[in-house]
Amino acid sequence: MKICVADLEGVFLPEIWINVAIKTGIEELKLTTRDISDYDVLMTKRLSILKENNLKIQDIKAVIATLDPLEGALDTLNWIRRESQIIILSDTFEEFAKPLMVKLNYPTLLCHSLTIDGAGNIIQYNIRIENQKKQAVKALRAMNYHVIAFGDSYNDIGMIKEADQGFFFKPPASVITDFPDIPVTQTYGELKTMIRSLLDEK
Repeated sequence: MKICVADLEGVFLPEIWINVAIKTGIEELKLTTRDISDYDVLMTKRLSILKENNLKIQDIKAVIATLDPLEGALDTLNWIRRESQIIILSDTFEEFAKPLMVKLNYPTLLCHSLTIDGAGNIIQYNIRIENQKKQAVKALRAMNYHVIAFGDSYNDIGMIKEADQGFFFKPPASVITDFPDIPVTQTYGELKTMIRSLLDEK
């Protein structure tokens, strides 16, 4: 049996941190896993910036409330769900993603969580498990699933390589350069064509 796994931000949703950066004017918050491959380094930097600027979970949720799925994302996700099962594997946090899941018709999402104090300060991020995307794919394969994986960033490389088949969706040029052997799709039409061909392979 085949199953798809996919990243969330940059694939179906806009990048949350980039939109927070635009809203607050804090340029450093525009950095994502497309720019910094070490997730711990990235998140430590983000939390430091939030503390320095007295930004709380309420401020981030206010930005999240204005976001919608990328154009064509919901139709594409609904199409995938008709063709195959899909699990979203993301390095975002439950507190960020939950309000957006209704806009994607509640797909299954595996991600991380935050520790927030009574004043709304984000004081810690809690990784569910190290390399959770890769580990999830490994577990699915151990359950005899044939896994098709796709994402757009450095933190998706592990799951793409661990999968039976994997490809990029709209990655930055640096990711394509660093991993030239991984196939690339640039539009939802190309993504559907790729998935259809992989699902049809015997």
